[in-house]
Amino acid sequence: MRRRTFVGAVGGTATIGLAGCLTQENGEGADSNGGDDATGDTDAATDDGTDGTDEETLEGTVTVATYESMVDGTDPAGPWLKDEFGATYPNAELEWTVPEQGLTEYVQRAQNGAGIEADVYLGANIDDLVNIDDNLEAGGLFTELDVERIERADRIRDGLDMGDPHGRVLAYDTGYISLVYDETVIDEPDTFEDLTEPAYEDALLAQNAQTSDPGQAFLLWTIDAFGEDGYLEYWAQLQENGVRVLDSWTDSYDGAYMNEERPMVVSYSTDQVFANMAGHDLSRHQLAFPNDQGYANPEGMAIFEGAEQLDLAYAFLDFALSNDAQAEIAQRNVQFPAVESEYVDLDEEFDEYAHEPPEAVTVGYDELRGNLDGWVDDWARQFASQ
Repeated sequence: MRRRTFVGAVGGTATIGLAGCLTQENGEGADSNGGDDATGDTDAATDDGTDGTDEETLEGTVTVATYESMVDGTDPAGPWLKDEFGATYPNAELEWTVPEQGLTEYVQRAQNGAGIEADVYLGANIDDLVNIDDNLEAGGLFTELDVERIERADRIRDGLDMGDPHGRVLAYDTGYISLVYDETVIDEPDTFEDLTEPAYEDALLAQNAQTSDPGQAFLLWTIDAFGEDGYLEYWAQLQENGVRVLDSWTDSYDGAYMNEERPMVVSYSTDQVFANMAGHDLSRHQLAFPNDQGYANPEGMAIFEGAEQLDLAYAFLDFALSNDAQAEIAQRNVQFPAVESEYVDLDEEFDEYAHEPPEAVTVGYDELRGNLDGWVDDWARQFASQ
């Protein structure tokens, strides 16, 4: 998922395959050995089943590719991860790299037979895997993970399996697309059908599914709700009721919504975390989960085929699932941890203002494979430019 800062800071505009995550300032630090998890185990040295020597013997530089807002902007998680990984593995170093075209750059390099200098990719979504397999040989670009080498993998919550038949990714956080609305102007919509009613005429702001990850997620959510034979008809009803589609989350939220041009926007279920932190009136930051659902966007990490620093790559994946790393990623990106609650300690305010939907839905790998581009293109021909 992609981190975004709140109004007045740096807004993150996600492209397809780039999920829209949030960030929070002032995340708490950790001690140099990875800290103690909620069960009282010491993560770095004993919790992984080793005798503590691996931290001393692993050496070299592991190169991790990711998206820009993970490493730049206001208090991102990347610098903390770099410092703490180096403290946990004193003879090793984490180096970040941010490809200009995101994961597409590595797909193109693989198509051209060019080398890939990174060892790990941090930030792969289900649709990324589909795009990889639609453009390369199925199961390409990333290696099938040997999960036995990732001691903390069994901490990951049920429901965050990304459905990759080739076993290339593990989730490290997740977020939920929802509706954010102004309760002083409109009532909470209970269903998707409500959004087509006169009470919500000219109310909704959405994003372009071709250029925005929350826009694509909302589109897929409507496909899950109405089927591939019914979603375009539903969108025609939204259009008739005045939905406004803008290119990016920044345009729709930081721009139109925060300027009070409309009383509802497609956004994230962690919206109140930022609203509270920024001192905004929460009446304009209420959350709606149509059909009692939110669209889940788990974000995964993977190891490139032919990674030069394979041992360090596995060490990084395991480190990212440690208590302190999970807490820092969640609180700085303002997303939900991938691990069960007993393995991560979050600030009380995060727990209070970050909301999970009654039911999380997502369109899985098998359904997306061979269909995603067609669904988005069919939608775009009718609704992308408004």
